[in-house]
Amino acid sequence: MMKTRSLTGACVVITRPAGTGGTLAREVRARGGTPLLLPGASLRGPAAGTAARAALRQALACDLAIFTSPAAVRFAQRLDALQGRARLLAPGTGTLRALVRAGCRGVGAPTREDSEGLLGLPSLQDAKGMRIGIIGAAGGRGLLDRELAARGAETLHAHVYQRQPARLDRRHADRLLHARQPVYVLLSSSEALTNILASLPAAARVALLRATAVTSSARLADAARKAGFARLLDAGSAHADAMLEAIGRDRD
Repeated sequence: MMKTRSLTGACVVITRPAGTGGTLAREVRARGGTPLLLPGASLRGPAAGTAARAALRQALACDLAIFTSPAAVRFAQRLDALQGRARLLAPGTGTLRALVRAGCRGVGAPTREDSEGLLGLPSLQDAKGMRIGIIGAAGGRGLLDRELAARGAETLHAHVYQRQPARLDRRHADRLLHARQPVYVLLSSSEALTNILASLPAAARVALLRATAVTSSARLADAARKAGFARLLDAGSAHADAMLEAIGRDRD
């Protein structure tokens, strides 16, 4: 088994939605780093439960259905049983585990844990004439829609939860301003990055952009550069271990 790299002395900014970063924060501490929770979104149930339930059932009746995140599984379960003719796909191990815990079997998932990895799965290569359900929240994963349409598939969305900007206050700003260097920011969502930058006061925003952005894909790296990050690390995946290992290599 490969030895995990130490994060001793590093401050790691976790931008996952509010209430979902605890496990990653514990892993950062276990490796000797200091976690700083800076949520890029707040997750809530759908505005119209009846409509969301109907859309979920339609998505699960497609040829394939993609759950976009563990949150998508959790909120979908609150609406209805996860039963239908569709073969289920997950973008990574977190969503895969959530589906298995929900009683789903035969779920497909890529090694690379992002939209590009999903699109590389054999089951999505010949998509002409297929109906593919995408189960998640409005916004995000636009690459899936564009590429699946280009491959001839029809996509159907079931928005089973909402992503809204998290409420960031003075405590979040102060933690950034007084964070021990070096600081690394984990980025796996351009929407979360936009929300955070819009919510922070100017001084805290400058402090954030001075940090090193750890990105999960080329798309996120491009978004980070455009936002103003000068230094980036490519983790190659949104998986927590990959992102933390990228920091560890940088610290070696």
